[in-house]
Amino acid sequence: MGIEATSSRLGIQRLARLRVRLTIWYVATFGLIIFLLGAGLFAVISYQLSKQLDDSLKSATLELVRAARIRELERGGGRARVSEVVDELNVPGRILYLLDAQGTAINPEKIDTWIREAAKAAGRAGQITVQREVPNDKTLRLHALRFKLASGAQLVAVAVADQEELEVKYADLITAFVVIAFVALFLVAAGGFFLVRKSTAPIERSIEFMRRFMADAAHELRTPITILRTRAEVALQQPREAANYVSALRGVEAEARRLGGIVDSLLVLARADAGEQQIDKARIFLDDIAVDAAGAAQIVARQKNVEVTVDEFEEAPVEGDPTLIRQLIMIVLDNAVKFTDAGGQVHVRVSMHEGSPTFGVEDTGIGIKQEELSRVFQRFFRGETARSRTDGAGLGLSIASWIAREHGAEISLSSEPGKGTKVIVTFPRVTTAVSS
Repeated sequence: MGIEATSSRLGIQRLARLRVRLTIWYVATFGLIIFLLGAGLFAVISYQLSKQLDDSLKSATLELVRAARIRELERGGGRARVSEVVDELNVPGRILYLLDAQGTAINPEKIDTWIREAAKAAGRAGQITVQREVPNDKTLRLHALRFKLASGAQLVAVAVADQEELEVKYADLITAFVVIAFVALFLVAAGGFFLVRKSTAPIERSIEFMRRFMADAAHELRTPITILRTRAEVALQQPREAANYVSALRGVEAEARRLGGIVDSLLVLARADAGEQQIDKARIFLDDIAVDAAGAAQIVARQKNVEVTVDEFEEAPVEGDPTLIRQLIMIVLDNAVKFTDAGGQVHVRVSMHEGSPTFGVEDTGIGIKQEELSRVFQRFFRGETARSRTDGAGLGLSIASWIAREHGAEISLSSEPGKGTKVIVTFPRVTTAVSS
């Protein structure tokens, strides 16, 4: 038990570590997707914001050009009159300059060298957009546009903006995205762990089931193997009479038969679990199979002085594998005979209950405790009383339950200690007629 408990704990710990690793992979994968999405989104938005800033600078220079031309027409003045528009025109967040095509300042009179160089370049190219880092960690963006007055003079309109407004927008964008990303990652971690638990739950059940199955199988096989070895060792310890050897061989044969039965049952269940057990369904009559099985059970029942009778016999067509259905019926009958004392009775009934083929077995045997009823279909389960009365492995009803499920049948069991047990198997109704 200590080794089994340790093995179980280790399996659970490994599964827990697997869940954590899968959750980390979920979060890491989603985090990478968010990062790539965020980088792409930031690049697109950054381009759009920069384009908006450039467009606003172009609009400011065009506004300055329009105002300068209007001033020239209104007052007919020279360059000095036109320069007044720089003081009069107010574009929020933009600094306006007016220069000539050679980069000479007109208004204001003092202009940074880099702005004059940009104006000179615009005087040659027509327009230009540049960016410059200035002290105090500021970045300025400039757009310069060359234009001509009615007098023929060529001037350059310049608009400058601090990119701090972009940085503020970037900061707000990044803050919002980071907050959303962390919330999303938290939700992904929680949801991923939940999904991982859901997806690994069948694995956990399978591991636990296999652990119990292996432990129970080893326990059940150990007894007949030990008996076989012991009988053989005793028989070989010293020379004996022929009769003693015959007796020992009979004991070995009996244990070998029991061991073979356990192995056969284990193979049936293993193939059933793997979905490899072949099921050849055909249209058959449940009553014919039940009567044949009852006749076979009577042979064993007579040896125990137990009476097996068919009380109700009604034609009951079913669709299923005749070999498996007979095996199911024989398992139920065998249990009924095993757990019925001498002088007891086993009653068999086959009927069409509300249109559904039904097979029932009721005995007057020892019965089953109420607390054990819910476990009788578990593999290797044998009640306290059953262990003392039979050398079975507790696999019969598990096989019967599997056969019933494969045929869409329902198997129910009711019992009362000291008064007997009743088993009813109800098959799906067959809608079409069965040809004989």
